[in-house]
Amino acid sequence: MGTLAPIGLLFDLATSLQRFVQVFVTIYIFLILTWVVLSWFQLPYSRTIAGVQEFLDQVCRPYLRLFRRLPPVGPFDLSPIVGILVLLFAAVIVNRVIGALL
Repeated sequence: MGTLAPIGLLFDLATSLQRFVQVFVTIYIFLILTWVVLSWFQLPYSRTIAGVQEFLDQVCRPYLRLFRRLPPVGPFDLSPIVGILVLLFAAVIVNRVIGALL
């Protein structure tokens, strides 16, 4: 029974890490989508709205800048779509690696 406890803890650790990755990716995708939607509208100035937009710019722009080199399709910027797809793909790979290691 003494050897089964550490194995159970490892499986619990793997599950927790996989859940963390999934929650992190889900929240980041939500932030990207919020950034995209807010960029479509010119909202009246408010300190709160300006703070939210500045936060979203600081969080989303550096990541999405990686995909800005893609040519736009007409007036559409595809970098958020590609960024989200890359995040989802990376989450699947990371979760499979975590599952394979433990």
